[in-house]
Amino acid sequence: MIPNFLVTHSGGFHADELLSSVILTRLFPQARIVRSRAPEWITPGEDRIIYDVGGSYNPAAGIFDHHQRGAPLREDGQPYSSFGLIWKHYGRDYLAASDLPEAHVEAMHGSFDDGFVLPIDLTDNGALSPSGPLAGLTLPVLLETLKPVFDEADPEADDRAFHAALAIARSFVEARIAQSAAKLRAEAIVHRAIEAAGQGRVLELPRGMPFRPAIVKAGADHLLFVVHPREKDWCVTGIRRAEEGFELRADLPAAWAGLTNGALEAVCGIEGASFCHNGRFIAAARTREAALAMAELAVKEALSIGAQSNGGR
Repeated sequence: MIPNFLVTHSGGFHADELLSSVILTRLFPQARIVRSRAPEWITPGEDRIIYDVGGSYNPAAGIFDHHQRGAPLREDGQPYSSFGLIWKHYGRDYLAASDLPEAHVEAMHGSFDDGFVLPIDLTDNGALSPSGPLAGLTLPVLLETLKPVFDEADPEADDRAFHAALAIARSFVEARIAQSAAKLRAEAIVHRAIEAAGQGRVLELPRGMPFRPAIVKAGADHLLFVVHPREKDWCVTGIRRAEEGFELRADLPAAWAGLTNGALEAVCGIEGASFCHNGRFIAAARTREAALAMAELAVKEALSIGAQSNGGR
């Protein structure tokens, strides 16, 4: 079915129908968004897709609501919003239309659902309520701040605000998809670099890129530092132990902390060493050779400290 109309409810808007509209307008750019609760619009027909309104879930009829009794649930019992339902049925087509390689579509569909769609679904259904200082900065809240104020008298204000918010919502979805696709490309590069490194403790990459997920996936627990070129110099960085937090597999040497240029060269004995962060998680060098030398020196110190700690037990 190629719809002429994409129908969702009128009035105030939420993240779920905005994000559903992002997906559908990409796939059906010729279709007009209609925001209405009028029966003649929210009744299924061959010329329309209806979502977040209509009181029914029937993909064959093109209607995707989740407010009714007996609304669909995920296999694990968690609720869908309209965004989850639209992503379930149209997400793979959206990814294909975004020029994602076919081999990556299924994995990306699942990961985007887990990391982006599900939190929207849970929040919309009241099953997740963000708290703390950042609660007001979640995507659903930020999108809803774009609604007209309560005493706005212009009857067209809601629709204008919806379309303005739609453009912003689109930028978030497209950026998240682009970043996820880039991580998949990076994974292939990192895996090749891991093979080239063998049992060495330093991983050299051709450029800066996400590396930790691929290192973990490959089980390369022996790696301690990553070296790669930047725009004008080379970077030496540690590898975090966990996805959350900042603890590293190994810190850069304590004697380097906060030093730059000549002072750092004098301490580490490597010409071209140019910077070490006071937190000892990243350092820089003017040349590849200097960066690799710094990394190897950091490995020796980390292994020595580890050996001393083990020997003291």
